[in-house]
Amino acid sequence: MSVNVRQLVTTAADFEAEFQRVLHWSAETDHAIEERVAAILDDVQKRGDAAVLEYTQRFDGLAAPSVAALEITRDELQAAVSAITPNQREALEAAAARVRDYHQRQLEACGRSWNYRDADGTLLGQKVTPLDRVGIYVPGGKAAYPSSVLMNAVPAKVAGVGEIVMVVPTPKGERNAMVLAAAAIAGVDRAFTLGGAQAVAALAFGTATVPAVDKITGPGNAYVASAKRRVFGKVGIDMIAGPSEILVLADGTTPPDWVAMDLFSQAEHDELAQSILLCPDAAYIARVKAEIERLLPGMPRRDVIRASLEGRGALIHTRSMEEACAISNRIAPEHLEVSSREPGKWEPLLKHAGAIFMGAFTSESLGDYCAGPNHVLPTSGTARFSSPLGVYDFQKRSSLIEVSEAGAQKLGVIAAELAYGEGLQAHAQAAEMRLKRGG
Repeated sequence: MSVNVRQLVTTAADFEAEFQRVLHWSAETDHAIEERVAAILDDVQKRGDAAVLEYTQRFDGLAAPSVAALEITRDELQAAVSAITPNQREALEAAAARVRDYHQRQLEACGRSWNYRDADGTLLGQKVTPLDRVGIYVPGGKAAYPSSVLMNAVPAKVAGVGEIVMVVPTPKGERNAMVLAAAAIAGVDRAFTLGGAQAVAALAFGTATVPAVDKITGPGNAYVASAKRRVFGKVGIDMIAGPSEILVLADGTTPPDWVAMDLFSQAEHDELAQSILLCPDAAYIARVKAEIERLLPGMPRRDVIRASLEGRGALIHTRSMEEACAISNRIAPEHLEVSSREPGKWEPLLKHAGAIFMGAFTSESLGDYCAGPNHVLPTSGTARFSSPLGVYDFQKRSSLIEVSEAGAQKLGVIAAELAYGEGLQAHAQAAEMRLKRGG
């Protein structure tokens, strides 16, 4: 089965132009979606539960007498743990334990308060406190993602968030037991069978039944992304995610069928997902291409994979691994596999990626489910300036300042000088009032 994956060579005269075509993806939102989302948000803000019920019936085909009837009780969540198979339960619990351990270490490394006193006795520091309440959005339309529950709820719990509220769409009332079991295992406090822009609005503004939260995290469709973008400022959000991405940086030592399947692992998400291979070995690239064509017919989602690879995929022959690393930094991929015999040799050259998977045995899929680090990662080149979801996303920092009398004598002079320079006399005089007179 022939697959027309774009093949580029960095020494070609037209490489830069073709490379830009590979990277191009428009993040512009559909105006019709934006208008519908704006109307839904406004309606939920005005009518609360009534609007939420109406949209849930319209979009999910789920009728209920009240929003309270759409809440999944703690007993129901716990019952789901017993309803899934023993193997599924063990997998969820093992994954949750690894995710929890990783984020606990993250908390210890960067999530603690600290302070010090300078020579004048002035105390300066940082107070770290968890958010009171967060909302996590879990997709539940075309597919169910219990792993998303773990990746959003576990770090929130580790951070010390007071209450975690989950929303998950259940079209026609079909609940996924794995998602509910994951919520119980991760420590979700409340859960509602709500989805779409109306769920985001309910979390952001609050209704008579759904409590308003301080931050909303988790992926969703274009309507969810648009709604999150619009409520930002009223509440915090994690990020606006684009299509999933994988970049494999290969030195030619990994079995080519492994690399082909790793490229498939992102391509199967949707037609806009991007899978790219960078390698200095032309013969190896040809072997990977052959494996793509051999393996694709056996994949259940082969049509999606083909569309993704042909539309946004690329096999790029580079001059060297050093050049491959430089190109990777330009792409700043969501997932970066260093499929090399010596991954530690190349890791120092890599600056921008959501997550770096080092070595042939480290498939990206392990990171998606159970390695430990978070799988909510920056996409569309935003790894240049943003980070994976983590404990720090569920905390906030307050500066601590306690100026001693001696410190006020020094700092007051500096502050007053700067304040007068800015034309803010009250600022200056407030500092000067603390200065000792005639001393």
